[in-house]
Amino acid sequence: MPRKAAPCGAPAKMRWRSIPQSVSMATPMGFPAHGPRYDQTFPTLTAREIERLRRFGSLRKYASGEKLYETGQPAPGMFVVLLGTVAITERDGLRHVTPVAEQGAGQFLAEIGQLSNRAALVDATAEGDVETLLISPERVRSLLVEEADLGERIMRALILRRMNLIQSGVGGPVLIGAAASWDVIRLQGFLSRNGYPFHLLDPANDQEAGDLIAHSAAFQGKLPLVVSSNGVVLSNPSETALARQLGMIGRPREHFVYDVAVVGAGPAGLSTAVYATSEGLSVVVVDERAFGGQAGASARIENYFGFPTGISGQALTARAFIQAQKFGAEMMIPTAVKTLDCKRADGTFTLDVDGGERIQARAVVVASGAKYRRPSIADLADFEGRGVWYWASPNEARLCAGEEVVLVGGGNSAGQGAVFLSAHAAKVRMMVRRPSLADSMSRYLIDRIAAAPNIELMTETEVVAMIGTPNAGLERVRWRDRRAGAETEARIRNVFLFIGADPATDWLKGCGVMVDKAGFIVTGGRAGDGESRPSSPLESSIAGVFAVGDVRSGSTKRVGSAIGEGAQVVAAIHQFLARSPGPNL
Repeated sequence: MPRKAAPCGAPAKMRWRSIPQSVSMATPMGFPAHGPRYDQTFPTLTAREIERLRRFGSLRKYASGEKLYETGQPAPGMFVVLLGTVAITERDGLRHVTPVAEQGAGQFLAEIGQLSNRAALVDATAEGDVETLLISPERVRSLLVEEADLGERIMRALILRRMNLIQSGVGGPVLIGAAASWDVIRLQGFLSRNGYPFHLLDPANDQEAGDLIAHSAAFQGKLPLVVSSNGVVLSNPSETALARQLGMIGRPREHFVYDVAVVGAGPAGLSTAVYATSEGLSVVVVDERAFGGQAGASARIENYFGFPTGISGQALTARAFIQAQKFGAEMMIPTAVKTLDCKRADGTFTLDVDGGERIQARAVVVASGAKYRRPSIADLADFEGRGVWYWASPNEARLCAGEEVVLVGGGNSAGQGAVFLSAHAAKVRMMVRRPSLADSMSRYLIDRIAAAPNIELMTETEVVAMIGTPNAGLERVRWRDRRAGAETEARIRNVFLFIGADPATDWLKGCGVMVDKAGFIVTGGRAGDGESRPSSPLESSIAGVFAVGDVRSGSTKRVGSAIGEGAQVVAAIHQFLARSPGPNL
């Protein structure tokens, strides 16, 4: 059960530093005062630019000491300071206060969460009397589109502010537990994948974290703990419970019918959301874990058009996630879709989601991608998240420092993972069942693997056993040379599995959507609906239900093609909506 941190002992000391007026309070975030990044993150608008913004907002005045918004509560929108000074501070659940920035006349107060009415990550307090222009989230989105040059500067600042909250460990919940704890890694991975800041305290070397546990018997032996900004303590929460406590999960609008419901926030789903909202359609996006999908876990994508130096999957999909919100897409992440009702009795599709809520939409785009494939190895489930991983992020890479690891798989994702891990692990044993990588991997990755001195490519080799305990995690791995039949066992504590994926379509059972033998959605050539018009190549056997990306039968399973399908499907949605009767509500 959630508990308050406050009763755990004497009041925590305030981690507050007095900042002279002549020194920017942004310095704790790592900015050189008035450097290029500072100026981009905290730009000062001219009088003429402020005049252009007035039509989007309304005047608000605040007395000295009054809060414009508070950590953990939804902010009313973006504030443009007209007179006075506002202190931006971070306040965590242990009652620490950390200065972030001090903003005066001509500057604006906002963070990327304000685009979607999410809870604020910082406090904004008037220092003396303050006069502001308040622009609601809806009007902020209008501003970003209608005032292109100003919108570009504001959007860049919002992104940089979130980036620096994450990189500096300022803002968000406090995680208390050992850095190498499996559940700490799980929670860190969840927050990182969702672009949410947090900071970790290890009770073994942080006195305050140790004192919090020592003063409350209820918390002992129940690590990790998560302390939210309002002092509520969660003991080893599920990802959904954590997201709900932090206010991460959006809610569908009541009694509202969306034009499009997109299930899945990988490249295909985000692309659909960007293009559909930019063309005026109302869109809700649902994903059960995080934006980015499997592509979001790619350490570096080097063959995506327009990025000659490469880009991480997290960075690429984070930009799309923000872009979709800029145009007005509503995000419900993490939220799982349980069922899809395709009867359309009232002219709409109905999606039942976690929490007992329902989403109604005139069209549905299935972009749920695929689930990581699991090999037939005894006790594999006991080691998932405890030495067995289906992606390679910095969190997992830290566990591999100076150790030998096994990576299984021969596709591009496997190659990217092997190259990334080789910079951290002492040795990467890359095992594939085929005689070579030539048929399954891009040439540039094959060459890079061959050039890495600590990657050993082991062809026609398969893992046959994993040894360890659920508590201690994976300890040893046994593999077989398929040519000689010989088996080898070694001390390996981390195995990375990149052996393909199965379609995430279980939630469509009972809806009538046609799938192939492997479970991927069949699109195009729809028959039996009584219509003479040809089906879109992305439309399923159910009119108005479309499939894009990896979940679609025959797709090429590449980021570029998934993004292209997301753009392409919007034209088909427009055609369907134009020919379909509206809802009878």
